[in-house]
Order: sequence, then C-alpha cells, then structure tokens
Amino acid sequence: MTTLDQSPLGKAVAWPDRYDAALLFPIARASGRDEPALRAALPFVGFDLWTAYELAWLDARGKPCVGMAQFRVPADSPNIIESKSLKLYLNGFAMTRLAASDTLRATIARDLSSAAGTDVATTILPVTDAMPVHELAGDCIDDLALDITDYGPPNPEHLRVHEDAGDEALVSHLFRSNCPVTGQPDWASVQLRYRGARIDHDGLLRYLISYRHHNGFHEQCVEQIFADVFARCRPDALSVYARYTRRGGLDINPWRATPGFPLPPEARCARQ
Repeated sequence: MTTLDQSPLGKAVAWPDRYDAALLFPIARASGRDEPALRAALPFVGFDLWTAYELAWLDARGKPCVGMAQFRVPADSPNIIESKSLKLYLNGFAMTRLAASDTLRATIARDLSSAAGTDVATTILPVTDAMPVHELAGDCIDDLALDITDYGPPNPEHLRVHEDAGDEALVSHLFRSNCPVTGQPDWASVQLRYRGARIDHDGLLRYLISYRHHNGFHEQCVEQIFADVFARCRPDALSVYARYTRRGGLDINPWRATPGFPLPPEARCARQ
C-alpha cells in the first residue's frame, strides 16, 4: 500500500484525457480506526455513497456523451479511495471511446472494486435523472441559543444523556471538518438517529461544532462521530449519516449504523 504523501491530493498534476485505472489511489481504512472508541464501536454497518456529477466519455463514433454516476463502497471494505484520484480517473474517460454506457459502468465497477478491495456497486445515470432533493428528516438543532468557544479538536466530553428515553432523529447543517492534506474545509449536513437514553441536544451541537478545526477524511469523521456517541451515550441503536457538499464534481456521503438499522433514503440535500 502506498502512503498518503504519494497521493495526488494537494499537488499540481496534469489532467489525463485517457483511461488509466492506475490513477486510483486506495487508502487503508485501518489507518483511521486506531482510536480505542472506534475499535469498541466495531462492528458497525454502512457504506460510503459517492455521486459523480461530471462524467463524460466518447461513444464508438467519437461523439461525446455525458452522465452522472453513483458508487456505493461498503464500510467494511479494506480501503477507501482518495477523492482527487477518483476525479482524475473519471476525467480520463473524457477522450476514451466506449461501445456503450454499460461498458463504462462495468469498467468503473471493476476498477473501483479492485481499489477498494471489495465489490463496489456502480450505476450510470443520465443527466436528466438526478436524485430527488429531500432534506434529512429530523429535528434541526442549529437554532439552539448557545455560546460556543470550542472549535476543536473534536471533544466528546460535550456528549451527555438525560434520564428519560429518546427515539428521535436530529439534524445539523453546521458541520465542518477539513481535508487532512490540503486543509480546505469540507461542509456537511449530519443526521443522527438513535433509540435509548435521550441525548442532550445542546451537548450534541457543541460536539459537532468542535470538528471545525479537525483534519479528517469524510469517512473517518463520520466513524468518529458514531464511535464517540456510541461510547458516551450508549444508545440501543444508532445511525450517523453525513451528506457532504461536492468538491471537484464529487460528493461523498458516509453512513454508519448499528446492525439492523434501516437504510437512509438516497436523496440529496438542496445544497448538494
């Protein structure tokens, strides 16, 4: 496995216009799961749902075609795929002739599965068939009147529960973390669903805001949120879902949950 400093992230690179599977840069998930809270939270279920909004290729006669793609990477895959490398890889199809869109789908599915180390479900969508826009279900906690002074590192000490039971979905659009290589901000809407002792809303919002100076990949941030809430609040069931705004024509939407939790709906938020 190559190291992160060998990736194209944060570096000036020549954009390819020919297909090259070698452009994909895998990163071992285990490298982000060393924290005791994360190890204690395993096993969880989930996936990383990617949407590629900028996809082009040539048909057999050389005429450009455009579309979108979705990729579902299981959370138990050995590797994640670094986002800039995926962007470079997809851009390589722009001047590549393919007999049919299904050839494109099969090629991408094969290459992503090889990089991730497991089967990656791949769908090619026409540009007129985007996912519906639907906000994350739940009570938004962003309007709570709070004085905030903690912007990082992530502080699970803010998390606490009340004596009564809760069964609710909570949403915040204030989440921000940063790319661990470039330092550029990543913005997301986060949904937390749980059953168990009622989670204190003030503390949860303070905790999410404490990621504001944190450097971490999207997938790792969601797993840390899941692990911290699981460790501090001990819910009977828990789901954490983040829908990040796109960068470079890609959005990444990780979901982690206790086994048996229902899947979140596949709908993008308005700012995606």
